[in-house]
Amino acid sequence: MSDLILELKQKCEILDKALGQLGNRGRAYAQAEREYRCALAKQILIERDNGIPVTIISDICRGKDDIAILKYDRDVADAMYKSALEGINVLKIQIRVLGGQIDREYRG
Repeated sequence: MSDLILELKQKCEILDKALGQLGNRGRAYAQAEREYRCALAKQILIERDNGIPVTIISDICRGKDDIAILKYDRDVADAMYKSALEGINVLKIQIRVLGGQIDREYRG
């Protein structure tokens, strides 16, 4: 039983660290989103001043290398955030399973 309790404690420590990482990844995603949106808005204004038809401005702006890189960085940050969130969910399930095993052994 002490092995299960030790494993439970380790999972809880990992969960605490993962929660901290989730916050960091959330901030990184928000920063990447801000940078992408600001750059896109500036480029849209530039293209409007250049007389580009409004119907194709979005496609043109999103196709520019610097904007596409920022969108890529944003998408990567989003994927990292979501993977951290999923990892936390897995840890929570593992902790519940260990708690159930400890309960069964304690009662049994």
